Amino acid sequence: MSAVFDVFNLNKAFSGLTVTNDVSLSMAPGDRVALIGPNGAGKTTFVNLVTGNLRPDSGEVRLNGETVTKIDAIGRVRRGLVRSFQVTRLFQEMTPAEHVALAILQRDGRTGKMFGNFLSMPDVMDEASVLLTKLGLIDLMHRKVSEIAYGQQRLLEIAMALALKPKVLLLDEPAAGVPQSDTGRIEQALADLPADLAVLMIEHDMDLVFRFAKRVIVLAAGTIIFDGSPADVTKDAAVREAYLGSYANASHAA
Repeated sequence: MSAVFDVFNLNKAFSGLTVTNDVSLSMAPGDRVALIGPNGAGKTTFVNLVTGNLRPDSGEVRLNGETVTKIDAIGRVRRGLVRSFQVTRLFQEMTPAEHVALAILQRDGRTGKMFGNFLSMPDVMDEASVLLTKLGLIDLMHRKVSEIAYGQQRLLEIAMALALKPKVLLLDEPAAGVPQSDTGRIEQALADLPADLAVLMIEHDMDLVFRFAKRVIVLAAGTIIFDGSPADVTKDAAVREAYLGSYANASHAA
């Protein structure tokens, strides 16, 4: 199957300090990949580079075979590369229905209607309702974001991302800050993502990583030190030394 997302020899340095060192990876439709590594490994910088929020010093990013390295973040979203953030970026006084409606209008290029009455747009509200139903938020669709639980806010971010109809979805710690009692909802949402969607998830919760990922990439000091199966990552000596440590030892002992 041909790749939907390619990164070739990506490099970035700040004040002479290399934070992304010759990184290359490829993803096909339907891939479920976890990007892990210690704090300071360069994971967030990598995401900012591939999504267009930072310009690389060298290297190339492609979507569906098109080079997008010099295309801005909005242009990459329009081509199907969508991300979520580690910390929610929602409007507290707006409702889930309004958030998803805005994403749909942005996707369709109907930005001139963003300040209209969404309830009077049946096509938009029908699609928003479907997405909010899938994410278990339909009963909260007209509540202010400030009135719903943090775990539900993370689910809303996933609904907004899906409204943009991505081909590649980058999830930055989707369960971060979510109480343990609500992480099951996040995991179910991840399991229910479209089968043909390529998903790259940054995550520190290794139990979640191993339940989600079919492939694991480990970044350390800006360099990929492992790219392979979850079954093999805990056996890799370099990974054990750089990151997994006691988790790998405990898993191996089990």
